[in-house]
Amino acid sequence: MKKIFPADFADLLTPKGRRILEGKDREVTGALLDPERPFVALQGVIDARRAAACRDALDDALRDTLVPMEDPIPHDSISGMTMNYMELLPKTVRNRTALLENRRSRSYRAAEAVGLTDMMRSDSFAGFAAAVTGRALRRRWGIQVLCYSPGDYSGPHNDHHPEEPEARDGYVDMHVSLTMPGVDHQYLVYAKDGHFTEMTRVSTVGGITVYRLPFWHYTTPLLAKKGAEDTSRRWVLLGTFLDAAPGARAGSTVLPAGAPGGRPPAREATFGSGGGAGRR
Repeated sequence: MKKIFPADFADLLTPKGRRILEGKDREVTGALLDPERPFVALQGVIDARRAAACRDALDDALRDTLVPMEDPIPHDSISGMTMNYMELLPKTVRNRTALLENRRSRSYRAAEAVGLTDMMRSDSFAGFAAAVTGRALRRRWGIQVLCYSPGDYSGPHNDHHPEEPEARDGYVDMHVSLTMPGVDHQYLVYAKDGHFTEMTRVSTVGGITVYRLPFWHYTTPLLAKKGAEDTSRRWVLLGTFLDAAPGARAGSTVLPAGAPGGRPPAREATFGSGGGAGRR
C-alpha cells in the first residue's frame, strides 16, 4: 500500500499554515495563551487537494479496522430521579475510533501503511500545536483517529481530569478534520459566559482546530446529504499534548516557534503517552 500521508506534517501545509508553524502569524501565534480563548479553528492551512487524497486513503485503509466508542444515555436517567429538576447527564458519545498506540493492532498497521503514524509523530505536527498554544509541550504525545458516521456525536462534556496531576491544570488537543463528500454538516458547540451559545463548523477538509482544555462543549450529530449516507464520514486525526515540565531537557520538549511568552507551565507532565485522547 502506498504511503499517501507525508512523513512530515509540514509538507501538507499551505504557505499560511507554514507561517503559523514558524510563529510568524500575529493573529494565531500564541493565541491560546489567552485564558478567555479555549480554541482556535483554522481554514486554508492544509493543501486541499492533498487533504482530499489523504482522506480517501485513510477511508480505504482504516474503515474496517475501527472499534465502536459508544456511551448512551443511562437507562435510569429519568426513572432513577427522586427530585424535580435534579437530572444529571454524564458524557454520552457514539462514533468509532482507532487508538494508534498498539503496534500489533490492525488499525495501527493500516495507519502505518498509508504513512499516517509517521506524520502524526513528526516534530512539525507537535510544533504546530505548540505554535498556536504558545506553550512548551511534552515531546511524547498521544495519537488517535476518530470516525463520525451519520448520527454520530459527542454529548456535552468538559474534558477535565482532576485526578491526573499532570493534566488537571490544562492540556492541548489538536484535530485535523478530513470530511467525505457525503457529509452535509457537523458542528462544535461550546459555552460562553455559562451558556452553550457559540458554534463553529468542523465538517471541513483539512481544517485544524486546536484546543486548550478543559472547557464545556459538544459535537453535534453528523448529518449526511440526502442519498449519500454511504459516503458520509468525518475522519478526525487527534493529537493530545501535555504541558512540558519547567526546566525540562530540550530533547523532551517541543517549543513554540515565535510565540510571545511561550513557556513550560509549573507542573511536570507524566500522563502516559498523552492519554487524554478518546473523548470526542
